Amino acid sequence: MPAMRLQRVLARAGIASRRDAETIIRSGKVRVNGEVAMIGMSVDPEKDRVEYGGRRIKPLATTWIALHKPVGFVVTSKDTKNRPTVFDLVPSIPGLAYVGRLDVNTSGLLLLTNDGDALNRLTHPRHGTERSYRARVSGATVREIRSSLAKSIVIEGRAVGIASSHVRKSRTGSTCDVTLVLTEGRNRIVRRTCEAIGLRVESLVRISHGPIRLGALKSGEWRYLSKNEITGLEPKR
Repeated sequence: MPAMRLQRVLARAGIASRRDAETIIRSGKVRVNGEVAMIGMSVDPEKDRVEYGGRRIKPLATTWIALHKPVGFVVTSKDTKNRPTVFDLVPSIPGLAYVGRLDVNTSGLLLLTNDGDALNRLTHPRHGTERSYRARVSGATVREIRSSLAKSIVIEGRAVGIASSHVRKSRTGSTCDVTLVLTEGRNRIVRRTCEAIGLRVESLVRISHGPIRLGALKSGEWRYLSKNEITGLEPKR
């Protein structure tokens, strides 16, 4: 196992959040190879002896979960309005965090992991991780929507990162289905993009995040990622 920041080791072991881990380290209660630990230290959990309160700790194994988030669930650990959260649907795993948000009215694929480094990589704008969405919209024809999406759509002074799009008439006949592949994850960016071109979003679902697809997961269901899927999430060399 490669070296990692001491705060991350404590978080991965379920001792505390990374922020609280800093406080614990400053208190002098953490030792590395018998010496009092200091902020900024990096350790190899397999080789270095990390102790908290006199007991040796080791980080938990890396976990990756794919969840089909239902509409009405909030992507947060605790909600001030007491609404159900995505963490009510998945196993309780120390350090588990979501990879990019979905708003309460959006459903679809949500990845969760306790691998903080991978989480940061997949959500940082500079990496341009692709996310695919399917929106059912009203307010314009297929031709009008295609024409609008062919142009640069600017929101808050920056063009939306649309890698590709596909538009077709929905089976109901009164709405259109729009599939968007984006290379960014700004807050509510799909809804805001649709609104910017005069569309009303009837429903919205995320169907993929990077190489991981929603597939046959039903609303509220979750599964662990396969080894091949986890490998696919690693940075290309």
